[in-house]
Amino acid sequence: MISFLCKYFKIFCRILSNFFEYTSELLLKYISTRGQSEPLNFEQVLMKGLAEDKGLYMPEVWPKFSMNEISGLSNFSYPDLAFELMRPFIGDSLSLEEFSEIINKSYASFSHKDTTPLNQINKNEYLLELFHGPTLAFKDCAMQLLGSLFEHFLKKQGKKINIICATSGDTGAAAVEAFKNKDLINLVVLFPKNKISRVQQKQMTTSDSNNIHCIAVEGTFDDCQAIVKNLLNNKQFKNKYNLSAVNSINWVRVMAQVVYYFYAGLKLGSPKEKVNFSVPTGNFGDIFAGFSAYKMGLPIDVLCIATNSNDALERFLKNGEYIVENVKPTISPSMDIQVASNLERLLYESSGRKPEIIRDIMLDLGVNKKFNVDQFTLNSIKELFIATSVDEKSTKNTIKNVWDNNRVLIDPHTAVGVNAGRNSISNNNNTVYIATAHPAKFPDAINNSIGIFPELPSSVANIMSREEAYSNVISKTESVQEYFERQIDL
Repeated sequence: MISFLCKYFKIFCRILSNFFEYTSELLLKYISTRGQSEPLNFEQVLMKGLAEDKGLYMPEVWPKFSMNEISGLSNFSYPDLAFELMRPFIGDSLSLEEFSEIINKSYASFSHKDTTPLNQINKNEYLLELFHGPTLAFKDCAMQLLGSLFEHFLKKQGKKINIICATSGDTGAAAVEAFKNKDLINLVVLFPKNKISRVQQKQMTTSDSNNIHCIAVEGTFDDCQAIVKNLLNNKQFKNKYNLSAVNSINWVRVMAQVVYYFYAGLKLGSPKEKVNFSVPTGNFGDIFAGFSAYKMGLPIDVLCIATNSNDALERFLKNGEYIVENVKPTISPSMDIQVASNLERLLYESSGRKPEIIRDIMLDLGVNKKFNVDQFTLNSIKELFIATSVDEKSTKNTIKNVWDNNRVLIDPHTAVGVNAGRNSISNNNNTVYIATAHPAKFPDAINNSIGIFPELPSSVANIMSREEAYSNVISKTESVQEYFERQIDL
């Protein structure tokens, strides 16, 4: 009798557990890192972008996948894996059928059958190729999904929206491709004048879509990003133009990038085998997606923050002091960033989710261009993360080394990731280098490294002869506000 009761008690507990898991998925909310904004659902977070208290949204709880559940995903295609991993974040904002259709539409534009193929270059070394989307960069992996999601919800709401985007090169191009010719959306892209590659600029400024607006800002990416945040934090302006953002300050960007970390891990034996990732890092969104995968259950041993000469993150991990310096131009321009916005999310998580600490840190950063964290927070970060900066000479040498030894061309950002990983990861696990962009997007850097001009894929090559259309402004929020007043219809 007792064994009979125990058996059915276990069944009851399992049913109850499944019920609460299902309910928590439906009710999943998003909270601000600064703790002074109302929790939102998935649709609201997508549309809002930045919290009204100036914080970044995070899931209230992390969806967790067990070892058995991860093992069960090992043979899934990329779209099917994306559906399973992102479904818990969606709640009841979409039906499963709607979400599945949006995912399949989003990844249909990728040129490789595996979407993000894994390419072995040495024993225990792999390149995760994230450049097979329409703009040849990893940003397509999330931006194609965002474009489809925005379109779906706007049609349902019967509303129009204005999206603003700061870019160091690749985000803007991916956003233009994802949002072009969408009747309910205007896209305004800010890029630092003369500080991105010619290919990156052409991908943005040659669109003939009437809803695309490109603005060259006299300044750096950090200046562009500051303007975007200022406009989003101006409640009157934001409401007037129904303004949102698609930089990685928008949680949905990070969510979509979680998928390729699981995809690579599963290809290399997860969950039985741990894996390392070395990630070219600027605004900290891509590597935070890796951290998110870790929190969801993917067995990651090391996340290597690979930076170029703009080494604020490496210095921060050494002593817990983050100091903003002047941006140094490099041959890996998409990482020429000093203010890594998504670091705020990691600080929130690593400090024990204490929003009062984040508010103090961000106040220091805004006023003094620096901040310090306590030893508890720093030690928590160091349990998973390491950081290494790579100078220009080493970047070029790595491009040459990989070409000479493997006959594989890598772009300068990927080269930073390879060099940093090789020089700082000391365990024997498989290491995945995030290959963020097609080398042809940075032809001068490749030519200066190995004497070869990489050929652009035919899908992109014709843009180089197209006429450009963009405006120039000085690095002031008011200049962009004036542009909106002249050019953007309400």
